[in-house]
Amino acid sequence: MIERSLINLITASLKQGRAIILIGARRTGKTTLLKQLTGNMQKVLWFNGDEITTRTLFENITTEKFKTLFEDNRVIVIDEAQRIENIGLKLKLVIDNIPEIQVIASGSSALELANKINEPLTGRKWEYQLFPLSFGEMAAHHGLFEEMKHLQLRMIYGYFPEVVSNPGNEKKVLHELTESYLYKDILVWERIKKPDKLVRLVQALAFQIGNEVSFNELSNLIEIDKITIEKYILLLEQMQVIFRLNSFSRNLRNELKAAKKIYFYDNGIRNALISNFQPLELRNDTGALWENFLISERTKYLHYHEKLVNRWFWRTTAQQEIDYLEEHDGLLFGYEIKWNPRKKVKFPLTFTRAYPETTNTLINQENFTSFLV
Repeated sequence: MIERSLINLITASLKQGRAIILIGARRTGKTTLLKQLTGNMQKVLWFNGDEITTRTLFENITTEKFKTLFEDNRVIVIDEAQRIENIGLKLKLVIDNIPEIQVIASGSSALELANKINEPLTGRKWEYQLFPLSFGEMAAHHGLFEEMKHLQLRMIYGYFPEVVSNPGNEKKVLHELTESYLYKDILVWERIKKPDKLVRLVQALAFQIGNEVSFNELSNLIEIDKITIEKYILLLEQMQVIFRLNSFSRNLRNELKAAKKIYFYDNGIRNALISNFQPLELRNDTGALWENFLISERTKYLHYHEKLVNRWFWRTTAQQEIDYLEEHDGLLFGYEIKWNPRKKVKFPLTFTRAYPETTNTLINQENFTSFLV
């Protein structure tokens, strides 16, 4: 059993008079994590929002009905909570009127769950996001050296738990994951009027990782209007398929001020979308895969360690660039990301002169572990 980094964070938040809300894309391991979390607890009662019996039990519920339903249990786990109508109001009822109950709820859809819990549970919840497995979690599981030996495999097939636990069947698992997690969960969303356009959009984004993304160009390519492109990209972000970095701009007239890059949370999903599982030595996108891998893994690291960081990339109209920037505690850190450890990199003088206080670092195969663990 691979221990998830969120275990300790969630454990520390228990018994503080708030609900624990766990969100994440399908198949990232939320149910497994909750079983690990509650494995040694006493008086735990589980509900599954996917089951019609659970949804029926929660209809027309009152405080007294809750007390009868919960009996003498002290921990209530509601998996797939977004499937229960008005779940936020019902959790609020429990937290306000039965304070001795610890509520833990999970949901596959960040969008659905957020819409149903944020307002009712303001000040009454701790919210955590679960990603696919991380480099740090796998290094802790079987050792840093062992995980480093799997680096190229992870860059191609990613970190979804079912992929990691089924060596030799990665392609089959990823195909099934993509069909269920992406196409079924997102394309059947009630707001999607043209699912074929969304498929083309997400494939176009897969080919553009590491590059500046233009919504106007995507609009022309996909043949839908820019507003719809923006809505679809926001939906993909909320469903935790992709995330964006905006451009950094403070001092220089020629800095790009409204540019954006888009990355995938998982390399395997990205490669499945374009049906390319070739080994790195046969690919022409190794650099882009490496950049996506490092920035997505850095995202997991920052989240699991509760580090509040501003993040960007930097580029000028003359195409000078810094791959990745972070700001925390008022300090700037610049990172250039290169797959080839022998490649020499000079940070642009335009940047170093404008921001002399920045600590600049080259990240490659020889030193990347300090960036991720």
